[in-house]
Amino acid sequence: MKKTAILVVSFGTTYADTRKKTIEATENAIAKKFPDADVFRAFTSNIVLKRIKENEGISIDTPQVAIEKIRSLGYQELYVQSLHIIPGHEYHLIVKSLKSYADDFEKFVIGKPLLTSLVDYRGVKDYLIGMKSLAPDEGVLFMGHGTATDIAFTAYGCLDHMLMGTRNYLGTVESLSDLKMEMARMKQDGIKKVHLYPFMLVAGNHANKDMASDNEHSWNSILQKEGFTTETHLVGLGESEFIQNQFAKHLRHAIRGVEND
Repeated sequence: MKKTAILVVSFGTTYADTRKKTIEATENAIAKKFPDADVFRAFTSNIVLKRIKENEGISIDTPQVAIEKIRSLGYQELYVQSLHIIPGHEYHLIVKSLKSYADDFEKFVIGKPLLTSLVDYRGVKDYLIGMKSLAPDEGVLFMGHGTATDIAFTAYGCLDHMLMGTRNYLGTVESLSDLKMEMARMKQDGIKKVHLYPFMLVAGNHANKDMASDNEHSWNSILQKEGFTTETHLVGLGESEFIQNQFAKHLRHAIRGVEND
């Protein structure tokens, strides 16, 4: 029987609690779906890796180091799954940097990010809408990271558009749609109370500081200054069994060489 390894790659986070609830939970979900494979972890952020080592004494591999280890252990097949939300800059860096290893294995594939196909968008939209029951004057505002990468920047705007009319809204820190646009829409829709959630794999630095903190520049503070009542929820997408299974499904698609089942 051929030895198969799965390398789960994410940006990483220095927040140990959300790391366990999101990244580790997703790795475990993937391991359950592929019981004949051994699962390995890699983070792409050198800053995150450095701080985890300094503060926790834990060494986590970069994707390149992880693959070198996997290769040295004699695995014939390697399946890589990205835990990125969109096929943006970070994801394409992974693909570009790891493709050179393809010839080192009998089979080598890379699974796609969460939002890739129309089926993905529809599934995630339905999941977000069903996350929380809302009173008539309540809404949910999700904070996405955003990106300036060519076509990829449209991912968040597309999903936000698909959420129209549901009292669920998706804004971003660094792209479209921004907080100002979302506040205008919520006021128009008669929203008085806003539930804030990160639209990110982990509830890390952006969620804690840029979204939920009392800092005057946080979304929480800005919304309150604009007259909204707020409630913050530090729950990363990776805590969701649905989201975990989406990543596992993308890996299975890559292995089978299909777009969607």
